[in-house]
Amino acid sequence: MQNNVTLANEFFLLGFKVGQNYRIFLFLLLLVVYCAILCGNLLIIALVSTSKILHTPMYFFISQLSISDILLPTNIVPNMFYILLKNGAAISFIGCMGQIYFFCTAEGYECLLLTVMSYDRYLAICNPLHYVSIMTSSFYVNFIILLWFLSFFIAFVDTLSASRLNFCGPNIINHFFCDFLPLMEISCSDTFPLKLQMCLLSIPFLIIPSIIIVISYGNIVRAILQIQSNISRQKAFSTCSSHLAVVSIFYLTLFSVYILPANEQTAEVNKIMSFLYIVFTPLINPIIYSFRNKDIKKAVQETF
Repeated sequence: MQNNVTLANEFFLLGFKVGQNYRIFLFLLLLVVYCAILCGNLLIIALVSTSKILHTPMYFFISQLSISDILLPTNIVPNMFYILLKNGAAISFIGCMGQIYFFCTAEGYECLLLTVMSYDRYLAICNPLHYVSIMTSSFYVNFIILLWFLSFFIAFVDTLSASRLNFCGPNIINHFFCDFLPLMEISCSDTFPLKLQMCLLSIPFLIIPSIIIVISYGNIVRAILQIQSNISRQKAFSTCSSHLAVVSIFYLTLFSVYILPANEQTAEVNKIMSFLYIVFTPLINPIIYSFRNKDIKKAVQETF
């Protein structure tokens, strides 16, 4: 059995199984989308850093979300360009593990950050008198540092576990980037420990954050409905609706890929859902926060 185990020096990513014309169209579309992702998120980071009216905890968290939205597609999209042009491409073992590491870091950080953002909106609407005393600059900056540390650490643990898998045959990954599920499908070693580890880590990074977000927004909706003034009610709801839209899209796609049983969806559906949270979500985040936020609109007008 040991003789059949090969040392994986590289993997071959199949990408999307489409014709030449569709690959060129996807390449051009992805190029435009990726440029829009970089421009939109860099604009938000620059505005929050330079505009005084955006020096608040909420916009600081939004700028952190933009950093995550740049890190995630930048880790995967450039290699997708090459895959589309070549109709599949090889990636080294180290490159594959590097993709997994930064992918886990960005995804884990965004899960935790969206949870903190929902709690921030809960405090601002349901407990406004204590908001300033709780959300001090030192508190939320130190909290963000803690989130980055946890994300880097958990990503290291996951990547280390994935790197210990053995591969016995042609190392062909039916995906457009290195992910845990496709790697486990081609591995000839026992994948149960890695699956168990992923299930356990999904509790603090997916399940518990989802519960906190649902509870936070449940209380927010109840508090908004108790507001007598229609204008105040609409203003309170507008500050949360954009964040709720981002959270819903992000978590629904993640749950569909990593929580639902694998036999309920094909590999192509898995690719599409992965494409949504890797490319589509970082694209719409700046759009949602820009077009539906008066402060950011005002900051853009003052800047330009």
